[in-house]
Amino acid sequence: MEHHPGKPESIRPFRVEVPDTVLDDIRRRVRNYPWHEMPDDGGWSYGANLDYMKELCTYWLDGFDWRQQEARINRHPHFMTRVDGIDIHFVHERSDNPDALPLIISHGWPGSIVEFLDIIEPLAHPERHGGNAADAFHVIAPSLPGFGFSGRPPRPWGPRRMARAFAGLMTDTLGYDGFLAQGGDWGGAISSWLGYEHVPACRAIHVNIMIMRHPDGPRGAEEAAWAARFEEEQELENGYRTQQATKPQTLSYAMMDSPVGVAAWLVEKFNSWSDTIGDDIESVHSKDALLTNIMVYLVTRTFNTASWVYYGRREEGGRVLSPEGRRVEVPTGCALFPAELLSWPPRSYVERVYNVTRWTQMPRGGHFAAMEQPDLFLEELRAFARTVR
Repeated sequence: MEHHPGKPESIRPFRVEVPDTVLDDIRRRVRNYPWHEMPDDGGWSYGANLDYMKELCTYWLDGFDWRQQEARINRHPHFMTRVDGIDIHFVHERSDNPDALPLIISHGWPGSIVEFLDIIEPLAHPERHGGNAADAFHVIAPSLPGFGFSGRPPRPWGPRRMARAFAGLMTDTLGYDGFLAQGGDWGGAISSWLGYEHVPACRAIHVNIMIMRHPDGPRGAEEAAWAARFEEEQELENGYRTQQATKPQTLSYAMMDSPVGVAAWLVEKFNSWSDTIGDDIESVHSKDALLTNIMVYLVTRTFNTASWVYYGRREEGGRVLSPEGRRVEVPTGCALFPAELLSWPPRSYVERVYNVTRWTQMPRGGHFAAMEQPDLFLEELRAFARTVR
């Protein structure tokens, strides 16, 4: 695929450099948090575990080193550009292989580009990690509009609107004439819209979540059983989603004032949505990884604007790509991680929404696939890309 330089004058280098005053204020608020209570039989069953939150915050104050994590983030080349009237931040790690496949990889909520820190280098430079240079990608990893280091939209954008901005980033700004899109969570929805509305530039998509729906609903006993099971599974997970899709501003007044509140809201999801051993969140995620992702929300003051994507998706019409039932026709790879929050429908259902050309049952991993199982994720994405290069 050819690369035609787009608008280099509009792209400026970017580094993450958080002022000490911001870090000091966060630490002060964590130190002064007025701890309360949870039910005696609490654990994680009522939400974020109070005992674990105290343990995490003790480490936050006594052991966590933001500057070390900041340096880790800055290992990659970061840029900022203007797309559709807002600043879009992105990592752009170009491969040494001129025939590398351009790849835009999109995160979701409550994640950030921190999810991809262990896979960007191996994706772009597989030969440095015992792999084959023929599998290389030019990696573009943006912060979603309203998230992290990107600017905020003037009002909520849903994934369809974000896909339009990312298509412009890839073609008009960066000058790629074709690309592969990958995503989980909101990134799965964004990738779906890229493969539906932004062809032929988007040549194929790979998703590790089934976030979209067919307007006609399930067909047959197997699909109906999945739909009923899905509704039952989501009963205790819908609270945050409903709040952020309807009244995000009300939630923001508490969260924008409380680093511990933001941490609890996010950590609960990293525990319940990941493929943990029992309820041991650190069987999958280290305190450093959790806190680095949390800090991205805090140092950029984007908890509020990141929640807007739920409101935007509701306004866009929800999970359905096409009321007429048209599907994504570009080749689509599906990676089914067993602990995914949104359980996958039978393949018969998925094939009415996507042109499925690869269907892989993954042996382990959950919602934050690239972060939980980076090696499995890399192997799967490379295998799919070989079919569309």
